[in-house]
Amino acid sequence: MSKMVPNILVVDDSKAILIVMEAILNELGMSETITTCLSATEALNKVKADINYFDVIFTDLNMPEMDGMELMRHLGALNYHGAIIIISEMAHKVINLAANLAKQHNTHLIGNITKPIQLSQVGTLLTKAAQFHCHTLIKESAISKEELISALNNDEIVPFYQPKVNAYSNKIESVEVLARIVSNKDGRVISPDRFINVAEQHNLINQISFSLFEKATSDFNSMKVQLCHCFKLAFNLSSIQLDDLDCPNKLLLILANNKLTPSDIIIEITEQHALSSLAQLETLNRLRMHGFGLSLDDFGVGFTNMNQLKNLPFTEIKIDRSLISHIDTDLFSQVVVTSLINITSEEHLDLVAEGVERPEELIYLKHHRKNLAVQGFLFSHPKPKNEFVRWAKNWIKTANSLIKK
Repeated sequence: MSKMVPNILVVDDSKAILIVMEAILNELGMSETITTCLSATEALNKVKADINYFDVIFTDLNMPEMDGMELMRHLGALNYHGAIIIISEMAHKVINLAANLAKQHNTHLIGNITKPIQLSQVGTLLTKAAQFHCHTLIKESAISKEELISALNNDEIVPFYQPKVNAYSNKIESVEVLARIVSNKDGRVISPDRFINVAEQHNLINQISFSLFEKATSDFNSMKVQLCHCFKLAFNLSSIQLDDLDCPNKLLLILANNKLTPSDIIIEITEQHALSSLAQLETLNRLRMHGFGLSLDDFGVGFTNMNQLKNLPFTEIKIDRSLISHIDTDLFSQVVVTSLINITSEEHLDLVAEGVERPEELIYLKHHRKNLAVQGFLFSHPKPKNEFVRWAKNWIKTANSLIKK
């Protein structure tokens, strides 16, 4: 089952800062899950004892013997997958460099808090850490291999749909396909965080993906007719699937059967795992050569640094919701996202903000990037086909009436 309260490690050579952090975390209801260290060396030894124990590490930058940057480098070498938050006021260029170095060290720097430390700052960053952990932790117990095979045999894996909406025109630019298991017996819905890892571990991911792609492409044709609206279909593939050099041909065959072309499709590749093998890079290039759009999904939780974006054949970048949450007040996210906005503008890449849930986040994003697409609960939850079509009809009608005004 899910771990409701994270295990937190606080590292600072100042006893006063440790006392303040303990008091703030106590007030936030986390008194039983805090560990404090006066040195990075001591902290590193605690992490080594159980690499999966700490969910969040708060660390100072300037410490004797081992500083915060060196600590992050060691955490990366240990393959630590938790969230890291720096306790230090940093200039914009320092934030950018620290974020890029963290990615190159295979660690996840998600923010910084300034001194004097405020409860609101800590609370916001812990919310971001919880969102980040949606990618790295199982929130509910995973289903078994046998349950997954049963769902496949009973044709219970179905596509849900969530739109990407242009922030200025309100036009639906594309619709993302999201896998769900829906029980034939009682209609119970099982989310992908409970079965995708199981599918990858037991070599069932291709069976799920290609079955889902067939259903979604069939739905896509009927949705376009019902909505009288032109948009693209966004479909997720894992980096593991890119190792299959025949993957593009399999997708092309399904498209041909549904009288669609690659230009109708955006393939989303999660940034959580680094694209490294020659087969993955070849498949990625071949997909683009055939005319598929390519989206780097969840940018901010993985290890692709901004300079690499210039060398990979992506047409779209999706900013992970951990960088979007409270971006209107979060300096760290603002600096990282501004750099990403600059690079995607220079490289003529489409940009999508994921996880937009608050009007303040939308207002901030619209002010800083023209031609931005947004996706999140502020607009629509993922929905099965018929519910999505009903929502989309109402959305398009409302958007058209606003244009006429």
